[in-house]
Amino acid sequence: MSEQTSVTVERVIDLPVDTVFGVLSNPERHPDLDGSGFVRSVDHADRIQQVGDVFTMNMNGPHMGGDYQTDNHVTGYAKDKLLAWKTAPAGTEPPGWEWLWELEAQGPDATLVRHTYDWSKVTDKDLLEKVKFPLVSEDQLEDTLGRLAAAATG
Repeated sequence: MSEQTSVTVERVIDLPVDTVFGVLSNPERHPDLDGSGFVRSVDHADRIQQVGDVFTMNMNGPHMGGDYQTDNHVTGYAKDKLLAWKTAPAGTEPPGWEWLWELEAQGPDATLVRHTYDWSKVTDKDLLEKVKFPLVSEDQLEDTLGRLAAAATG
């Protein structure tokens, strides 16, 4: 088993930081951004505005036997700088993996976006064996950044 417990990718997107943050903080846009192919649609979500917000997504993947839902518990929020959430099967507490978005303005019209998928806090050995982390690859995360760049300009 690999000792790796997170994957981080980054890219400069030629848009202002508030534009990029506006796309990321709107769960309605997440299906357009997802490079993994698991996110299908929003079940329930408002714009992310603070730690403690929860949004529910409709998902599909063979690792869960097809269709399923996730509750995403916001764990980090700093306007135009940081968004983070822990994902859990709907109706359950998060088992430990987290999605982290860090934004740094690179002048008025460019943003460094760092996207991290971190499963270091997953302690359930059965889950670790079943899910085979990382479930989302570095290439899929890179694809997500490309989709973010395209979505934010559109």
